[in-house]
Amino acid sequence: MRRLGRRLGVEAMSLYAHVSSRQNLVDGVIEAVVDDLFDDPDTKAMDTDGWQDYLVRVAHSVRRSALAHPQVFPVLATRPPEAPWLRPPLRSLQWVESFLSSLRSHGFGEESAVYTYRAFTSFLLGHLLLEVAAMGVNTSPVAEADLPEPRPMPLDEYPVVHELQDKLARNEGESEFDEALESLLDRLSNVREHGIP
Repeated sequence: MRRLGRRLGVEAMSLYAHVSSRQNLVDGVIEAVVDDLFDDPDTKAMDTDGWQDYLVRVAHSVRRSALAHPQVFPVLATRPPEAPWLRPPLRSLQWVESFLSSLRSHGFGEESAVYTYRAFTSFLLGHLLLEVAAMGVNTSPVAEADLPEPRPMPLDEYPVVHELQDKLARNEGESEFDEALESLLDRLSNVREHGIP
């Protein structure tokens, strides 16, 4: 807080008139980055070119955000979300609602929409953490003392999230890992047989 105060040309204590703690400040920064991402024209554009086009645009938008804010991305990725089933980097209720709604409008059933959300966020998180780490950014998790207190989440404004909450909350880590590993091995087998495309 002292360093931020110096940078802004104010006393560190004056910052507490705007934020209640360092944790509150970090949460605000994460919220601002996620909100900017949600307002990206690529992610707001109508997804008339199909669900693949939508996922490609969202992926590139998240990547642009991660590279524009490489110091913030690891915090966004490792800070516990409002609910354990909100996965970084698409970690806000607004994002999950929009993402799942788009998939459902393209014919994805409940199970396949949740599965796609999990697979997509795992891909983004793994790839982009590696990419910002290669830029020299520390990607260590946040310290225990910096963890936010859990907040109750009213889901009234997010009908798809509310409908799929139980499916989102299931722990599918082991099967997701095995499926991703199997997919990787299949791709590597194809590279071995046919070379790199």
